[in-house]
Amino acid sequence: MICSEGKSRDMLILGDGVNYLKRPKTSSGQTSWFIRALAEAGVEPLTVHDLRHTAASLAISAGANVKALQRMLGHASAAMTFDTYADLFSDDLDAVSDALDTAVQRAVVGDRRGQSSG
Repeated sequence: MICSEGKSRDMLILGDGVNYLKRPKTSSGQTSWFIRALAEAGVEPLTVHDLRHTAASLAISAGANVKALQRMLGHASAAMTFDTYADLFSDDLDAVSDALDTAVQRAVVGDRRGQSSG
C-alpha cells in the first residue's frame, strides 16, 4: 500500500532502512540544516527526538492503538510506551470525567422514561 508519494507503510519516516536522513549536527562551527530550517520557519529550537516525543504523545491522546505505537517507537513493551507518554495531558482526566458524567446522565434519563439503560 502506498501512503505518500513513493513511500509504503513499512518505510521509516527518516530513512528507508539503508539510507537515512543526514543527522542534524554541526561541524566546524556551522549551524545544522535542521536548526537553520527551524529558524527560517520561525520555530524555536527543538530536536528530532522532540518531534518523536510530540508525535507519540499526540497519538496516545488521540486514542491510537498503543501496541502499534509501541512497535513504531521500538519500545520493549506497551507499558513502557504508556509510562513515557500517557501522563502528558492533564486535560485527559477532565475528558474522562466528562464522558462518565455524560454516560450517567444518559442512564438516569433512560431510567426516568422507563427505558433500560443498557
